[in-house]
Amino acid sequence: MKLSVMVNYSGDVVAAANEAVELEKAGLDCVWVAEAYSFDAISMMGYLAGRSERLEIGSAIVNIYSRTPTLLAMTAAGLDAVSGGRINLGLGASGPQVIEGFHGVPYEKPLARTREVIEICRSVWRREVIDHHGPTVDIPLPEGQGTGLAKPLKLINHPVRDQIPIWIASLKGKSVEMTAQLADGWIPIFYVPDKADRVWGDALAAGKAKRDASLAPLQTIAGGPVLFTDDPDLAGKINDFGRGMAALYVGGMGARGKNFYNDIMSAYGWEGEAKLIQDLYLDGKKDEAAAAVPADFLAAASLVGSEGYIKDRVAAFAESGVTHLQLTLIGSLEQKQQTLERLRKIVD
Repeated sequence: MKLSVMVNYSGDVVAAANEAVELEKAGLDCVWVAEAYSFDAISMMGYLAGRSERLEIGSAIVNIYSRTPTLLAMTAAGLDAVSGGRINLGLGASGPQVIEGFHGVPYEKPLARTREVIEICRSVWRREVIDHHGPTVDIPLPEGQGTGLAKPLKLINHPVRDQIPIWIASLKGKSVEMTAQLADGWIPIFYVPDKADRVWGDALAAGKAKRDASLAPLQTIAGGPVLFTDDPDLAGKINDFGRGMAALYVGGMGARGKNFYNDIMSAYGWEGEAKLIQDLYLDGKKDEAAAAVPADFLAAASLVGSEGYIKDRVAAFAESGVTHLQLTLIGSLEQKQQTLERLRKIVD
C-alpha cells in the first residue's frame, strides 16, 4: 500500500509542496495536486517534479473540459518527461458551476467526454495519428469547420511512458463502472471501507468484468486524517475537523434529490442524518448541519486512535481494495514525519 498526501488548492500551495518534498524523506510515496478554480495544478506538479526525487506526482483532479484532450495528453507527457516517469494523470468531470461558471464551456455529456479523453490520451502517448470523431470531440475539425486546413497529426516527441496512469474521480453508477473498465485508478470521496461495497460494489464489479486484460488491476486511493493517540477525546476532536467539509458536500453540493454526496451517506446507512444535514444546510443553518454529521461516519473514514486501532483501519482499507492511502497529517513537520514513519512500518 502506498502512502499519499494532497496539496490543496487553497492557502500557501508552495509551502505545502515543499512540505511534501520533506515528507518524501520519511517514506511518502505520492503527492496529489488539486485544482478546482484555483492556481492550476500543472505548474505545481512541474515544481514538485523538480524538487523531488522519487515521489509520484498526480493531479487530483484536472477537469476534462477546459483543456482539449490532446492538450491533456501533451501536458501529462511533458510532466512525465521532466519527472522521469513519475506522473499520475487524475481526471474528473468537475461540475457545471466550475465548467460553465469559471471556464465558460458547456457541461455536456460527462461520461462520453471522459471515455473519449481516455482514448485520445492513450493514442497520443502511443504516438498514433489522431483522427477521432466522437460525440464530444472532433479532431481534426471536420470539413466545413474552421479554415479547412486541419489535418491529422501525431505527437512529435517520444514519451517516457506510452501508458501514463489515468485516474478518474467518479461517484455514481455508470461513471464508476466506466472507471473500473477503462481507468488505471479510481478517486472516490467520503470512502468508508467497511461500507464501500454496498455503495459501489455492483458498479465496480460490472466495470471490471469488461476490463481489458492488458490493463493492470484497478488502483484506488482513499483515506483520511491520521494521528496516533490513546486519548479518545483528542481523537474525537481531530475527527470533528471534518464536520464542516462533510456538511458542505452532503448538505450544500446540489439541490434536494440531486446531491451525489448526500446519496453516498444515505447508501452507507445514515439516510436520516443525510436528510437532516441537507435540510439544515439549505436553510442556512451551516453550523447546525456540521453538528449533525454523525461522529461514527467521521471516525469510519479516518485513521485516528491507538496503534492497534490504526492497524485495524489500515487493514480495512486494504481489504476493501484501497492501494493508495490518502493521508491528512496533523501537527508540525516533525510530527508529520514521525507519524508517516510509524505508519510506514504498519503498511509494510
